Amino acid sequence: MTDHLTRCAWLGDNPLMMAYHDEEWGVPVHDDRLHFEHLVLDGFQAGLSWAIILRKRDGFRKAFSGFDPEKLARYNRRSVERLLADPGIVRNRQKIEAAIANAKTFLRLQDEMGSFDEFIWQFVGGEPKQNRWRMLKQLPARTKESDAMSKALKQRGFRFVGSTICYAYMQAAGLVNDHIAKCFRHRELGGRA
Repeated sequence: MTDHLTRCAWLGDNPLMMAYHDEEWGVPVHDDRLHFEHLVLDGFQAGLSWAIILRKRDGFRKAFSGFDPEKLARYNRRSVERLLADPGIVRNRQKIEAAIANAKTFLRLQDEMGSFDEFIWQFVGGEPKQNRWRMLKQLPARTKESDAMSKALKQRGFRFVGSTICYAYMQAAGLVNDHIAKCFRHRELGGRA
């Protein structure tokens, strides 16, 4: 890291992780397609490292029709078998089938609420929750907000949306600012020093 900026410790020295941290992680999302991408990828991360998912993200985008929920909702049994043979993604039948089922549920929720964005931001009162963690070990794996989100998503039929997955999604999609307070991105994303 030659720029001498203070960053969150979780990214290590991986250039891909560094770019993700510096440009995407924690940036508030208000685009439904991007929400869907985050939700699916965080579901695929369960039991794996984010570095693996990030390295395969372009493969996921190609294999999952750019995370367009309308296209993904039309995937069938043959599509699942094709995806299971695709080395560009994490090949887990349950997660693949959940992503397809979640696309259908996502579309129903959009029809009902007008947008997924409107639905999902209610769990943090419509604006990013600004945390002020000093150390990585202070970051929670789940919160009452992620518990409520998980419960609501499961009630609507979503799969692979446990509270820990929901909290990772909230961090990625900027519903919470979990950059440590000394990280240069914390202040850029609305946090106070």
